[in-house]
Amino acid sequence: MNPYSNPYGQFSPLLTDLYQLTMLQSYMEHGMEDTAVFEMFIRKLPSGRNFLVAAGLEQVLDYLEHLRFSEEELVWLATRFPPHVIEYLEKFRFTGDVHALPESTIFFPNEPLIRITAPLPQAQLVESRIINLMHFETLIASKAARSVLVAPDKTLVDFGMRRAHGAEAGLLAARASYLAGFSGTATVLAGAVYDVPLYGTMAHSYIQAHNDELAAFEHFARSHPDNTVLLIDTYDTEKAAEKIVELTNKLSQTHIHGVRLDSGDLAQHARNVRRILDRGGLSETTIFASGNIDEHRLHALIQSGAPIDGFGIGTALDISSDAPALDCAYKLQEYAGKPRRKHSEGKATWPGRKQVLRNYDAYNRLTGDIVVLEDELSQTGKPLIKQFMQEGQRVQEKISLHDIRHNALSNYSQLPNAMTLLDPAPEYPVRISEKIQKLADQLDADHAVEP
Repeated sequence: MNPYSNPYGQFSPLLTDLYQLTMLQSYMEHGMEDTAVFEMFIRKLPSGRNFLVAAGLEQVLDYLEHLRFSEEELVWLATRFPPHVIEYLEKFRFTGDVHALPESTIFFPNEPLIRITAPLPQAQLVESRIINLMHFETLIASKAARSVLVAPDKTLVDFGMRRAHGAEAGLLAARASYLAGFSGTATVLAGAVYDVPLYGTMAHSYIQAHNDELAAFEHFARSHPDNTVLLIDTYDTEKAAEKIVELTNKLSQTHIHGVRLDSGDLAQHARNVRRILDRGGLSETTIFASGNIDEHRLHALIQSGAPIDGFGIGTALDISSDAPALDCAYKLQEYAGKPRRKHSEGKATWPGRKQVLRNYDAYNRLTGDIVVLEDELSQTGKPLIKQFMQEGQRVQEKISLHDIRHNALSNYSQLPNAMTLLDPAPEYPVRISEKIQKLADQLDADHAVEP
C-alpha cells in the first residue's frame, strides 16, 4: 500500500497496537466494561536530565474528541474480527474523563502525566496513541528546555524537521520546542497549524547556483528587502562578510537583518565577522549560527563570549540525540471501583487515582512534591493535576500555544538554581504518601494469599 494514498490517514484509530483490539474483543465477550482508571507516568529521568516538561496534551484531547472508525477501516477490520466487534467499533466514541498535568508543567518520575477514566475497552484502546503523542512531545520539550535555560536571551530556532523521524515528528517537534521556549521554527507547516513563528535564511545551493557570491547575495536581498538573512560560509566566511558591507552600500533601501554561519570555528568566525560588520557600519546586523549544535555546544559558545545573537538547533533537538526515549508507562490503577497494582519485579506501580501536590519556599522555588490519592485531604501543597475532559467533552477552554510557552518560561523561574544547569542536580524530592504505600502493601498481601 502506498502510504501517501492510503484511505486511513496518520490519525486513524488503526494507529495502535494489535493487542489493544484483541483485548477489547475479549473484554466485550466477557462483560468487562466497568470503569477503568489508567495513568501514564515516567519511571525515571534520562541520564543528565534534572526535570521533564509536560507536552502533547492538546493533541491527545483532539484525538479523543474525534476518535471514529471510518467505513473503510471497519471493512478492513471485518476481515480480522467478528461482527459483534465491528458493530461495537462502528458506534465507538470516547465517553470518559481526562485529568492531566497542564502543558508546560515541570514534573518528575512517578507523577501522573495523564489519567484516563473510562469504560475498560475505551481506556485500553486509546493507550498506544496517547503514549505515542505525550511521550514524544514531552521528550522534545524537555530537551528544548535545556537550551532555553542555557541561552535565555538568545534567538533559538528549531532546524530539525529534515532529520526528524517522520513528518509528524518534525511537525510536533516544532510545536514542543516552541512550547518549551524556543523562538520559532523553520518548519512551515508548524506556522500554518500552530502559529509558531517562522525563521529561515538560504541554503548553500543558492550560493553555488550563482557564478558569483555577491550576485547571489544581491538577488536574495532584492527578493526579500525587508528581512534579509544571508548565509556567508559557502566559500570564505570573512570575505563574504566584506561583500555584505559592499552590498549594503550598493542597496541603500535594503536592510540586511542578519548573516548566518554554519561551519568551522563558529566562535572565531563570529568574532571576525562582527568586527567586519561593525567597521562597515552594520552594528545592527545580527549573527546567527547553526551546524550540529546542541545544548552543550550552545553553552560553550556562550561561555566563550562569541558575539552570536541566535542559533539554529536541528538534529540533536528533533531526535533528542542524547536521550531518544523516556521510560514511560500507561498502567491500570483502578477497575470496577477497586484499586489495582502491578507487582512485576522492578516495575511495580502505585495504585489508585492520584494527585500531585507541590510545595515552594519563600522565594517561590520548588522544594518538593508529594503524590497522594485523589481524595486525600491531610496533605499540603498546590494540586497540579486538572480535569480537561468529562464524559468525552472538554471542560477547559483551549489555551493558546503562545500562552503555554509563556507559562513554561515562568515555570523555569521556580526551579532551584542547580536544576537549571546542564550538570546533574541533587535528586528532586518526590514523596509517595503513606496512604498510597499502605494501599500498595494491602494489595500485595491480598495477592500473596490468593489461591
